[in-house]
Amino acid sequence: MIDVRRSGDRYRGGEAADGIESFHAFSFGPHYDPDNLRFGAILACNEERLAPGAGFDEHPHSHTEIVTWVVEGELTHRDSTGHASLVRPGDVQHLSAASGVRHVERNDGDAPLVFVQMWLAPLSPGGDPAYTVVHGIADSTPYEIPGAGALLHIRRLAPNERTALPAAPFTYLHVVRGEVRLGDERLGAGDAARVTGETDRSLEVVAIAGEAAAGEAVEGAAATAGEAVEVAAAVELLVWEMSNG
Repeated sequence: MIDVRRSGDRYRGGEAADGIESFHAFSFGPHYDPDNLRFGAILACNEERLAPGAGFDEHPHSHTEIVTWVVEGELTHRDSTGHASLVRPGDVQHLSAASGVRHVERNDGDAPLVFVQMWLAPLSPGGDPAYTVVHGIADSTPYEIPGAGALLHIRRLAPNERTALPAAPFTYLHVVRGEVRLGDERLGAGDAARVTGETDRSLEVVAIAGEAAAGEAVEGAAATAGEAVEVAAAVELLVWEMSNG
């Protein structure tokens, strides 16, 4: 089964006065939806937009695998285990909260910051916190979250290029930029597809050719006024392959 969720149906959050805008694909905080609590191991898929100087002050997490993909700008991270880093487009950031960790996430740069952050449920709670950043991850290199029984695949497609989705019990596709076709469905930036029960057949995603505004990311991200380019890598996808639900 393919369950398509549209960008415009996400729960809006954040604090506009503080330069924070959030879009939640799952039940989150005050946006409680008992029918949308998780898919596979995924508990949250949040698109965050931070104005220069904005951010999330120190706050706690526990028993959660947190994976962040920066779309544009630079994310400043500091945590209670002593890690401090800048996360840029093309980097995969993974914070395993385990028994408990506190961290700060900020946009200390001069340009807007857009990132997608995904929370996964661990197979078992507890343990020691851990932190990893993989800089410039390649399409052909999946990132494994063994503690959640999940693999993250990054897919960047040129116009009309195809890629097969993993044949897994649970597959989650998030469109970061561009447009694709999945079966009879057309998906744009910010849209997602939740795929189950398709382990016995091959599903392909096809990038749709076209123009995109320079700097295009997720829906509504700022672009250079009046500037349009033919995008070489027209589509960017985050694909989760999961064994447990």
